[in-house]
Amino acid sequence: MSVSSSAPPVSRTKYVVDRLKEDVASGAIKPGELIKQTVLAKRYGVSATPVREALRMLEADGVVSYDAHKGASVREMTPDTARDLYRLRAAAERTAAEMAVERMTPRGLDAIRAAHAELSAAQAAGTSTPAELSVLNRAFHFAIYGQTSPLIVQHLELLWARFTPGTTVWRRPADAAELQHDHDGILAAIERGDAEEAGRLTAEHVARASRIREREPDLRAAGADEIENFSNE
Repeated sequence: MSVSSSAPPVSRTKYVVDRLKEDVASGAIKPGELIKQTVLAKRYGVSATPVREALRMLEADGVVSYDAHKGASVREMTPDTARDLYRLRAAAERTAAEMAVERMTPRGLDAIRAAHAELSAAQAAGTSTPAELSVLNRAFHFAIYGQTSPLIVQHLELLWARFTPGTTVWRRPADAAELQHDHDGILAAIERGDAEEAGRLTAEHVARASRIREREPDLRAAGADEIENFSNE
């Protein structure tokens, strides 16, 4: 991990939470990887206290797991958890897409178009890695969801944080082409101002991603299925 030179804001714990979410979402911190508080403190330019508090908050959110002997790590995905998350995402992102259309601004639409064009160009060039395509895919979706509200975005970021670019469904060109075709339809519905259709296509898109993950052995969640207990978190 490289050390960041950017100065944290007043709320250091929130700063660390946001940075950790970004690093998990980007794949910089991988599922199962041990999270060393001293390394994170140095990386983020803070003391150990806000790092410790941030890890506790993410543990309560289900992103991080803590073992008294091993320490903290990003929670590994189980097959049941993956299916549950995709069902939640399909429902939540359908609603978010509908809300985005209802609240769309010209500037917001420009941002969505720009994100879509960037991903399309990267895919057409054929030089981007699957992880890079995954990051651009996320940018497209959150350009849409950014038109809703901070509450909606925060909720969706939490769901997305459990899937990292290193295990992206954008690996196979045929799958990537289908996913991008979905994006074309979603953008067209947004441009028409058709909230219901944008929501329906978004939910179908998420369901497609779930099916891709299920059928690809190297993408399928491999953690041991268990009933996760959040009662003490």
